[in-house]
Amino acid sequence: MGSVLSQFTEIASWFFLIYGSIIISGYLFTAIYSIIEIRDYKRRNNFEDDIALLQSLNLPAISILAPAFNEGLNIVENVRSLLTINYPSFEIVIINDGSSDNSMELLFAEYELEKKDILYHNFVKTKDIKGIYKSKNKAFKNLTVVDKENGGKADALNTGINICQNSVICCIDVDCILENDAMLKLIKPFLNNGNKVIASGGVIRVANSCVIEDGRIIEVKLPDSFVARVQVLEYFRAFLMGRMAWSRVDGLLLISGAFGMFDKQIVIEAGGYDTNTVGEDMELLVRMRRMMQERNVPYTVGFVPDPLCWTEVPQTWEILKRQRNRWTRGTAETLWIHKKMMFNPKYKILGMLSTPFWFFFEWLAPLIEFTGILFFIILFILGQVSWQVFLSFFLAVYSFAILFSVTALFFEEYSFQQYKKPSYIFRLIGTAMLEPIIYHPVIMWSAVMGNFDLLRGKNSWGVMSRAGLSNSGKKQKD
Repeated sequence: MGSVLSQFTEIASWFFLIYGSIIISGYLFTAIYSIIEIRDYKRRNNFEDDIALLQSLNLPAISILAPAFNEGLNIVENVRSLLTINYPSFEIVIINDGSSDNSMELLFAEYELEKKDILYHNFVKTKDIKGIYKSKNKAFKNLTVVDKENGGKADALNTGINICQNSVICCIDVDCILENDAMLKLIKPFLNNGNKVIASGGVIRVANSCVIEDGRIIEVKLPDSFVARVQVLEYFRAFLMGRMAWSRVDGLLLISGAFGMFDKQIVIEAGGYDTNTVGEDMELLVRMRRMMQERNVPYTVGFVPDPLCWTEVPQTWEILKRQRNRWTRGTAETLWIHKKMMFNPKYKILGMLSTPFWFFFEWLAPLIEFTGILFFIILFILGQVSWQVFLSFFLAVYSFAILFSVTALFFEEYSFQQYKKPSYIFRLIGTAMLEPIIYHPVIMWSAVMGNFDLLRGKNSWGVMSRAGLSNSGKKQKD
């Protein structure tokens, strides 16, 4: 019995060691690819290019689609932000998805709305529309507000797709604050590209504690709460190190639902957003890419590393756990729906690299980590723990986690330097040192529970209340 247990322990230990080594190697490769892509992007783009674009008469008109559900805290401020973006031709479509708060009342009062009879196509089936409204004030002539029955974010976006007028759509969360030149930069991948561009995404940043006036970020501040501050580092890793690398090899599977631009016709041909998954943003892009691959049509997905959009992230552990639970379920659902792509050479980089990576190192990683913890507990109970091996492994993993976060912070300083105060950098380094032992276990457990909830058929988002951005920060003198 003792020899069997010893052999099992050795096999399991080697498995965890090899799996961890592969993950670390993958992160190292993404870091290398990302820094190369950021360097090349900075060389290719400059401010003069944006001025020339703004003066161009050939830029495609854009429809900005923003679903809203109980967004009364932010909606007036955020619509004002959208109305002032720097782009020659665009419309804004706010889709009120059956809000039970005062969102519609605030929009009526602020933007002088009146009901209009507007013809539209039912390209994608949606819940019933109660009314379509335009402003009596000519200053807001490009604003449309749709009031509809509640059907979820995906259904609201599909409603916006049916109603909007332009061939390029930009889907955003209404609580987001856009940079003034966000549309100019996000449209660039669609211009002068040899292949058909079906979508492009940009970097999302954390707006918590920032100073906001008239729908604009006027001072970037580091979040006060630890939970929000760790997410600053997460967003650095996800966007500057993760998606930049996948963009370079044209293997992106996800454009953030908070801010993404799409070819409207391709979205319609793919069937619009899937209302039966909680990961509708990832699933749509994978379905679009799969459709283009199966049609043998050359295409690409663009990504812009500039910080284009700022959003409020969860500030409490409870809301954070609900969010990560949902992200896990959405990832698992998407991988299951498109399981045909896994290790399928027909889908090229998507089939041979992207989907396997997401399966083994995004979806499966928390489950393996949780299994490893259980394995350690069993060994501890049986008195089989080699403390020298354990401490060596723990220190190696802990050190790499800190190094990876600090590297992401270096990428931010090398590229866009949003957090300019030296004190912010030191606080982020301190946060990186605490993240693996305080924050990460909560994220891992949320992912494990997400898989459990998926197995028992849960498909709701859960309550995602916000503190509101209008009072996020107060202007202070240095």
